[in-house]
Amino acid sequence: MGLILLFVLSFCASAVFANDDKIVVCYYGTWATYRTGLGKFDVDDIDPFLCTHLVYAFIGINAEGTALALDPELDVERGNFKNFTSLKEKNPNLKTLVAVGGWSEGSANYSIMAAEPEYRQNFINTSLAMILEYNFDGLDVDWEYPNRRDTVHGEDDIENFSTLLKELREEFDNYGLLLTVAVSAVEEAAVQSYDVPSVAKYVDYIGVMTYDMHGAWDSVTGHNAPLFISEGESAENESTLYNVNNAVQYWLSAGCPPEKLVMGVPFYGRTFNLSDPSVNAPNSPSNGAGLAGPYTAESGYVGYNEFCYILQNESSWTVQTDNLAKVPYAFLDYNWVSFDNVESMTAKVEYANSFNLRGIMLWSIETDDFHGLCGEGTFPLLNTINTVLAEGSTEARHNNPPGHH
Repeated sequence: MGLILLFVLSFCASAVFANDDKIVVCYYGTWATYRTGLGKFDVDDIDPFLCTHLVYAFIGINAEGTALALDPELDVERGNFKNFTSLKEKNPNLKTLVAVGGWSEGSANYSIMAAEPEYRQNFINTSLAMILEYNFDGLDVDWEYPNRRDTVHGEDDIENFSTLLKELREEFDNYGLLLTVAVSAVEEAAVQSYDVPSVAKYVDYIGVMTYDMHGAWDSVTGHNAPLFISEGESAENESTLYNVNNAVQYWLSAGCPPEKLVMGVPFYGRTFNLSDPSVNAPNSPSNGAGLAGPYTAESGYVGYNEFCYILQNESSWTVQTDNLAKVPYAFLDYNWVSFDNVESMTAKVEYANSFNLRGIMLWSIETDDFHGLCGEGTFPLLNTINTVLAEGSTEARHNNPPGHH
């Protein structure tokens, strides 16, 4: 008995900390193919060796649960699904998933589908058919969000979501397919949407979207993805502040095992318009969005590839680091930008390593500096994630010899 137990323990120790057990989940926003100039990013621009899991964003559903290509001309007629899963020919260890949902899809159709057994079955059948036809390795369910936004069935969504995942898991197991979810991060939002232990039970991993903590929707400047409390925030109610640490600790304490928790990092920044350019620290008065990226062209948002180029070519910007939150910010005149860089990415991956999390997911690969225009090589953020994750795995193996925890 003792010998068997020892073997199991040693197997667990090496399994949890083996370098290749840490995962890097890269989302690809397929609309980047329509961007112009240096912002255009196609499947061919993906380096299939920098991610363990690649996720195609997005497909959608109708109210009866039929899985649908959202851009059939690109996805199907122009062969984008197939090109994407064909990246496995270059890297046979790569897993490719397709994500269903996303912000633009809303919640209503998912709420309707999850409430009806026949609609759930239709969703399972049609998503499975799509996965098998195009050689995906699994499905990432990105319902944004159960019991929130334009939900139809309200609190019933919570249990219905778990039921949907249970039924997907039972069917997917027949084909050896992966089932994952992307979830809202902060406790205040997550408690409205998820029965954490049952979600964790049915999925291979949970991608926690630890970003969009602050943005132009707020009345003060704030970090997109602060690791800890920020300068200018009160420590009085520290556990309720929106930051990566609080979100990760909530998910762990709510019942997500660390080996199923994948921590999200943003490859983009959030931009603000300062009320007074001379008041420019975090938590300074702001009104609305600041600059938009030249390629992403979305209000209040800028890709890392866009902003690192701006910083490199416009010396009038001031860049500071919030030493509490461990993230940078920059300002010029009325513009204030929260972003992540190689340093903050390093701190975040080290944090994930310290809690033995399963790995890192990133939104999204097409806004890394994939052309290498900012003097840090190509894909600097993604390369940093890989390097620091590998260091953490080596360290963990060193600190946890087989049979010891």
